[in-house]
Amino acid sequence: MPFKALAVCLVASLFAFLSESAGDAAAPATSAPAPATVQFQMRRGHVMVPGLVTNSAPLWLLLDTGYSMTMLHPEHVAAFELRRTGRRVTIVGIAGEEQTEIFEGPEFQFGAASWRPRRVAALPNSSPSRSRRRDGILGSGFFRRFVVEIDSQTHQLRLHEPGTFVYTGSGEVLPMRFTGDTPMVEATVQLPNQTEVKARFEIDTGCDGAICLGRHFVEAHGLAPTNSLTGPGGNRSGVGGATRTRESHLPRVRLGRLVVERPEASLFLEGSPVEPPQAGHFGWDLLRNFTVILDYERARLILEKKGTNQNAPAQ
Repeated sequence: MPFKALAVCLVASLFAFLSESAGDAAAPATSAPAPATVQFQMRRGHVMVPGLVTNSAPLWLLLDTGYSMTMLHPEHVAAFELRRTGRRVTIVGIAGEEQTEIFEGPEFQFGAASWRPRRVAALPNSSPSRSRRRDGILGSGFFRRFVVEIDSQTHQLRLHEPGTFVYTGSGEVLPMRFTGDTPMVEATVQLPNQTEVKARFEIDTGCDGAICLGRHFVEAHGLAPTNSLTGPGGNRSGVGGATRTRESHLPRVRLGRLVVERPEASLFLEGSPVEPPQAGHFGWDLLRNFTVILDYERARLILEKKGTNQNAPAQ
């Protein structure tokens, strides 16, 4: 090939290469898919999420990080003709334990998102009047399938894909540990005598209270005479029945840099909502002060103050 023709070919190839490289550099980055958004309702202090199974009417499901397995009311288990696995599971509650059957999971639809748990369990029948107020419970499998964002201001539940979710806000990011399937975080509690104690608390979105403290923690720090039958109190109900509590306040609780002043606290005079060494759990009445993002894949709880609009994922 003549030298002049060779030079022309080289220049043309170089121009094509540079043009292609410039085009690649100008190409926009792939954005994360928009989260599926579901409008939830608050019922008796509980976050109730609408979902569908095949062509069913909307089911109202309690959003509950405290449950290791997703549950359905026995009537729905029968209506959907779910197949028994031949196994049973023990549900541990604040006042005892109950056993129930396990079934193959149906496919749930939450707006544009779908999820099929491998297994579901039937809600225990010990308190039919109580359990019939809900169609089921979304347990830990739901939180492992999605990054779950709960916006109590707009009553929106946003379900992000864990693989593409990137948090860019300035909310408080707290590392989570797990006891079994239940997440927990560390917090600093100021006691009535003004001393401060660091303790671990389970995150329980299914509890309608603010803070529940186990009897072992109450006794260790002299928060209430656990053998007293007087004073403001009552019973907390859950799996296994009810247990005796006293209602009080803590001066202050700190979660990272976030401070909650005078949160209500249910002091357990018998039994406990958690096993030692955990102090207790944080329920929805405390969490509702924030936009809550539960990211199980990265083992983190993100709390944003209301009205800051900090919770958009990176695009």
